[in-house]
Amino acid sequence: MTTKLWQIPRRTFLRGMGVTLGLPALEAMGTMLPGATAQAVAAETERSEIRAPVRMACLYYPNGVWEKTWHPELSGHDYVMPTAMAPLARHRDSLLVFSGLDKANSHRGDGHYAKTANFLTGMPVRKTTGKDVSVGGISIDQLCAQRVGHHTPLPSLELAVDPVVSGIDTNVGFTRLYGSYISWRTPSVPVAREIDPRRAYERLFGVLRAKQATPADRRKSEDDRAILDLVLEDARALRRKLGRDDQFKLDEYLDSVREVEKRIAFFSKADPRLWRPGTRPDADDLAAPAGEPGDHQAHVRLMLDLIVLAFWTDATRISTFMFANDVSNKNFSQLIPGVKGGHHQMSHHQDDDAKLEQYTKINAWHAEQLAYFLDKLARIREGEGTLLDHSMILFGSSLSDGNRHDPSNLPIVLAGKAGGTIVPGRHIASPKGTPLCNLYLSMLERMTNPIEAFGDSTASLPIG
Repeated sequence: MTTKLWQIPRRTFLRGMGVTLGLPALEAMGTMLPGATAQAVAAETERSEIRAPVRMACLYYPNGVWEKTWHPELSGHDYVMPTAMAPLARHRDSLLVFSGLDKANSHRGDGHYAKTANFLTGMPVRKTTGKDVSVGGISIDQLCAQRVGHHTPLPSLELAVDPVVSGIDTNVGFTRLYGSYISWRTPSVPVAREIDPRRAYERLFGVLRAKQATPADRRKSEDDRAILDLVLEDARALRRKLGRDDQFKLDEYLDSVREVEKRIAFFSKADPRLWRPGTRPDADDLAAPAGEPGDHQAHVRLMLDLIVLAFWTDATRISTFMFANDVSNKNFSQLIPGVKGGHHQMSHHQDDDAKLEQYTKINAWHAEQLAYFLDKLARIREGEGTLLDHSMILFGSSLSDGNRHDPSNLPIVLAGKAGGTIVPGRHIASPKGTPLCNLYLSMLERMTNPIEAFGDSTASLPIG
């Protein structure tokens, strides 16, 4: 390695016609001055790898699971993945699977809203039909954003696929707003989610505008050309200065950005009512057939890919994603063979074998999307490991069995090693009634300075 490779600032951006594009970690990024000794370069490299940041994503899916096809029977390293978890088999060694976790403060209230709104807080949800909402405390992601968000351009990134639903659910006397948010800046202030892939993309890579750009340039860059096209000249100039390994990393990254831009352009050809706030065409939230513009799976995977890009470039280290709003009755009949009804409908299976089979297939579909996300993270090299190795990916629902609306024995998975501080490849069977917030306390310890308690936690879970 030559010393000239250490003359690029860590916060280097590609720029062009009023936009900027963040870069992934390269060997050329560091703090060494020209003329640094080989020993100094080696020391800086070691420190950089040690300081690889831990990222955290919290992924939520509604309506629970059929427990017999989700929770493993054996605990420890010898557990066997049940049917609904089968799509995650290739990532078995990167997973912690939990059982026995509970949210005691969700046992009161209605079937859904008092369980989803506090998914990341663990605290009591105030029953209200008005604006005086409260989820009892700040969510784990926003507490992390307060403590480490200043290190990145975006403190956190909140994504979803469904528009926010307001109004009152008169059946239970709760505002429907509770079903649309899991991220809370304060007990009474939810964090706005982005459901439009293009706007989420531009938030990540198009928010910093060059001072010399004219209004006409901005309109052209936003309306007519992809962000990547606008920075290609700068990218080519940077590439000539990089070593071979960094050139490969840059090419791989730019190819990924191009792929996402193409998919966003294709997806945006769909009926915009599928994802624009307040314009959903029907109450059943139907999923379009696979492969078509507006396809639900395409929408989900675009959002997951944006989280990958955000983590890859250190645009943020904290993200949340909702596969759907609470009480979602998304129709998977054209997306999953053998499914003939809506998600919420199938979760109320009443022990009917036909419904249980379809419910399990929907659970497996969500696991498959997590596997897709982990595939992407695992392919990206970072220091001596991968982006997945340096991440914590929480995946779960606010219910165990949707038919019983039960918030005990929650279906929770944690993927990644958090920089080597988590020992995965296990099923951790906690005693019945163990607070879910015990896991959150363990995650907080890996994202920020240790804290004494979070939510209704009683102790950290032994995940290391």
